[in-house]
Order: sequence, then C-alpha cells, then structure tokens
Amino acid sequence: MFKITLYHYICLAFLIFITGLLGMILSRNIVKILLCTEFMMSAINLNFIAFTVFKDYIFLKGMIFSVYITIISALQSVVCLVLIYIIYKYRKTMTTEEIKE
Repeated sequence: MFKITLYHYICLAFLIFITGLLGMILSRNIVKILLCTEFMMSAINLNFIAFTVFKDYIFLKGMIFSVYITIISALQSVVCLVLIYIIYKYRKTMTTEEIKE
C-alpha cells in the first residue's frame, strides 16, 4: 500500500509555491499577481501543517502559525482588492505597465 509521507507534502507545497512565484513574476495583471501571492501563502500553510502533523504533533505550533498566516492572507486580500478597485476606477486598466506610468 502506498503511504503518504512528509516528503510528499513538501514536494506538493514546493510545486504550489513555484507556481505562485512564476505566476507572480510573469503576470502583468494585478488580480493574477494577488492570486499568485495567495498560492504562495497556501504553500507555506501546507508546510506548517505537514510539519506539525509529522514532527511536532504535541505542541501544535505549526497549526497556530497557519491560522496567523491565514488571517494575514485574508487581510492582505481585502486591502489589495480595495486598492485594485481604486486604481481601476481612476486608470481604467489592470496591467502593471500602464499603472507604472
């Protein structure tokens, strides 16, 4: 029978993080950049939870950090979406090149 280990979770989190990082670097749309940042935060949460389950299941420190990161990520999304709305309202564009000008 196939058993899922810590290595599998780390590989999955790495793939999610790299996907978010590449999307953040290559994207020109602000909403896509925000979404890729959320991918990267989710990968970090997955690492914290995986290490808590496999290594430190008594103290649950990773779960507490995961809750903090989730709260920070939600607040970041709200603030960024408000800023994106304000920028779109005045500039009528969502691409980073036109916003820089």
